[in-house]
Amino acid sequence: MSFAVIKTGGKQYKVQEGDTLSVEKLSSDNRQATSDKVVFDQVLLWANDKDVKVGKPLVSGVKVEAKIVEEGKGKKKMVFRYKSKTRRRKKKGHRQLYTKVQIIKISA
Repeated sequence: MSFAVIKTGGKQYKVQEGDTLSVEKLSSDNRQATSDKVVFDQVLLWANDKDVKVGKPLVSGVKVEAKIVEEGKGKKKMVFRYKSKTRRRKKKGHRQLYTKVQIIKISA
């Protein structure tokens, strides 16, 4: 069984074939034009049963293919600023956009 460590949205994820994960919303330039497939080419590490390739910083020739399952918004996070003794309060909410992808194939 092989796995890879990919970089997307400023974060790193360890993925295997069949995994489903939520990443930050992917823009249309990462997608292929006709389908809901995504190719992650920023692979930092690739390993299988026999050998391991570590990139400096990226591994060349390794790509991870995934299909988009859904897009949406995450749970609301509250931001609350408060200054004591001045009656100053500010409440703000934020919902992060995400894309849920399922890993189809890791090709080396």
